[in-house]
Amino acid sequence: MTVPTQLKILRGNPGKRPLRPEPVPDVPQELPEAPAFLLPAAKAEWERIASELYRLKLLTTLDVNVLAAYCQAFARWRQAEDELAKMVNSPTGGILIKGSHGGPIHNPLMRAAARAAKDMVEYASEFGLSPLARARIAAGVYDAGKEGKFDGLLAS
Repeated sequence: MTVPTQLKILRGNPGKRPLRPEPVPDVPQELPEAPAFLLPAAKAEWERIASELYRLKLLTTLDVNVLAAYCQAFARWRQAEDELAKMVNSPTGGILIKGSHGGPIHNPLMRAAARAAKDMVEYASEFGLSPLARARIAAGVYDAGKEGKFDGLLAS
C-alpha cells in the first residue's frame, strides 16, 4: 500500500527512506458545500465533519468526492439500521424474515447495513475519522525525532 507523503511526514517517516515529492492538491479557499446529490442524512453528516476536515487541511479539492462517498455510505448504513430497528419487536428481531416460500431467510437489510458500514469505515480511514487512523497519524507526530531502543537494529 502506498502511503501519501503528507501522511508519512505526520507519522514521522518511520521507514526513514527519502520522501519523494508528490502533487499537492489545492485546499479550497472556503469550505466546499455538500454536493447536491447527497441523501439528506449524508448532507447532515457532511455538515458534521467537513468543517473539521477543512480546518485540519485534510479536505482538498480532490477529496470532495471521496468525502461525499463516505457520507453516502453513512446515510445508507443509517437507513438500513433504522429499518432494522423497526423490526425489533418481530420474533427474530429482524435478523430473519419470511422468504418467498414461507421459510425463514436472512434479512437482506442485514447485508446492506454491513456493507454500508464496511464502506463507511474504509472511506473514514482515508480522512483519519477512526481512532486507529488517528493513532497512526498521532504516533508519527508524537514520536518524531525520538529514537527508540531498537532503531537501526535491522538497518543495513
